[in-house]
Amino acid sequence: QVHLEESGGGLVQAGGSLRLSCVASGGTLSGYSVAWFRQPPGEEREFVAAKRLSGGYTYYTDSVKGRFTISRDNAKNTVFLQMNSVKLEDTAVYYCAAGRPILSTTRSSSAYSVWGQGTQVTVSS
Repeated sequence: QVHLEESGGGLVQAGGSLRLSCVASGGTLSGYSVAWFRQPPGEEREFVAAKRLSGGYTYYTDSVKGRFTISRDNAKNTVFLQMNSVKLEDTAVYYCAAGRPILSTTRSSSAYSVWGQGTQVTVSS
């Protein structure tokens, strides 16, 4: 059973950068598509970015395109989310996830079977 653990969250000023990491243990991530979701205060969990296993294609929600980058290092069994030019509205708990979604469900949280515990990102003005 693969276990995921996020790190790298914290307090960052608007316009700054942060890099989140998600390390897998108990198994390999190489057979999974991976994604990041976030849950802002008082809101539901939402899709942020995904990198599919097949072809390595990446997907982003519109609000982070051009600012966030998802990447993976299979040798280190790790997924990253590079967050640049952060905004106040990026404040949320960020979760990494792994699964085998079909193409049409890449952005759906229900398509991912393995989740980390989350890491808090707070953007200040």
